[in-house]
Amino acid sequence: MTEKQIAEAVREGRDEGQAEMVGRYAERVFTMIARMVPDVMDAEELTQDTFLRAFNHIDSYDTSKASLSTWLCRIAYRLTLDFMKRRRPPVFLMEDTSTWETDISDERIEAELSTGKEERIQRLEQLIGDLMPDEQMLLTLHYYENRPLDECAFIMDSTPHALANRLYRLRKKLYKQLQTKHDKP
Repeated sequence: MTEKQIAEAVREGRDEGQAEMVGRYAERVFTMIARMVPDVMDAEELTQDTFLRAFNHIDSYDTSKASLSTWLCRIAYRLTLDFMKRRRPPVFLMEDTSTWETDISDERIEAELSTGKEERIQRLEQLIGDLMPDEQMLLTLHYYENRPLDECAFIMDSTPHALANRLYRLRKKLYKQLQTKHDKP
């Protein structure tokens, strides 16, 4: 079945449309959620909620705006973000203005963040875990799932340009945090 045929079958309430949608996209949706929600039971429940919401709102799916997979990930993103916000106490961060004081080249940041040292990888994973849920999701979508910025923008209801700037700031922030820890005796 094509994506359009799947969507039409779900609109008509046919079981085979729902089964095809779940069979084709459940693993991808679950994988995206599981990267953000460590508890498997919670990730499974959010995956189910994603498909229930998709079935109930299939009329809002527009094939000209996104693929079915991307549309489902947008639903999963919103549900996961809401879930993470409910589970995590609110954090109020003051922007670190020193992040913008010195200009660090993209190549230097990339080299530092992509180094293969085990200790650095563990520290980087910890730092990513401390980020706000929407920041974690952006990194997950773009770097772990290799989604282009236009798909990330659709899922996160933003613009590719805004997300590119945000990714740069996040990478710079992670770089500086790695350096701060590295510079301490």
